[in-house]
Amino acid sequence: MDLAKVIGTVVATRKDPSLEGTRLLVIQPLDEKQEPISEPLVAVDTLNDAGVGEIVYIVTGGDAVSVIPGKRMPVDVAIVGIVDSLSVTHAASTSEATPPETET
Repeated sequence: MDLAKVIGTVVATRKDPSLEGTRLLVIQPLDEKQEPISEPLVAVDTLNDAGVGEIVYIVTGGDAVSVIPGKRMPVDVAIVGIVDSLSVTHAASTSEATPPETET
């Protein structure tokens, strides 16, 4: 699973029958610092509950196709969870960079 931020909605008056009852949202994939890591994507909201501005969990590729049991959808990205809080701890670096010496 990866993180993304919902940044918009998609209005589709016609879509594949397997997508009926689902919403399409525009998402921005994020790294663990919540910084953008790629171009925005369209994802199917399998929860039908994510909103603009929320951080969500996404799955891609083959995992996205079969998120809903018994239903295969023609999608590349699916929203599978909404993040309530996120805490990331990074270990401190033990090496310090030494500046290059200059000739005098």
